Amino acid sequence: MLTPGLRTATTVVVAACWGAFVLTWLAGAYYNALRGPGDRTRAQFVSMLVPVYGVTWILHRAVPAEDWAPLIFQVAWARIVGLVVVVVSTAFTLWARLALGTMWSGAPMVKEQHRLRTDGPYAITRHPIYTGILGMSAGTALALGGGVWVVAFPVLLVAIQVKLRIEEGLMLAEFPDDYPDYRRRVPQLVPGLRLPHRATG
Repeated sequence: MLTPGLRTATTVVVAACWGAFVLTWLAGAYYNALRGPGDRTRAQFVSMLVPVYGVTWILHRAVPAEDWAPLIFQVAWARIVGLVVVVVSTAFTLWARLALGTMWSGAPMVKEQHRLRTDGPYAITRHPIYTGILGMSAGTALALGGGVWVVAFPVLLVAIQVKLRIEEGLMLAEFPDDYPDYRRRVPQLVPGLRLPHRATG
């Protein structure tokens, strides 16, 4: 049974995780703007999180609450699992962001003196920040009992796949010798999962 205390605790923890994510990204973007290297090759791409969660918020406000009922569940263990997923995914995302340092950027790009990171979280998946964000989104959907958050995950997944295709094309052009081997060794998003891939570009 889902108690009011558990419902409140999950909401607080989820909000704290996303708050830590936002603060880290804002602080990192500010630091990079002051100290980071200049970009050499930039792809035109709009940040994906704002529109994805903007659409989610609009849907939440526009669609009557009773219409979300088929997607809402009140299972306590599922919410606890979701809470664990959110916390672990947040830690993984922040680790990846800090490991990338000033090489991080909001849009796909190659920076001056760009280095290919293949250690730490980048030895687990090629795009650990996106792995973590997807985990945070899925965990949020579970922890908050589904509803409109169930819609956010597939929309975010599609947006990330579009961005990944652009980023991997840039990395293949920048590191034609190293990146193909890295792509063969390390899965794209899911740890331990290696799928056949087509040439990018």
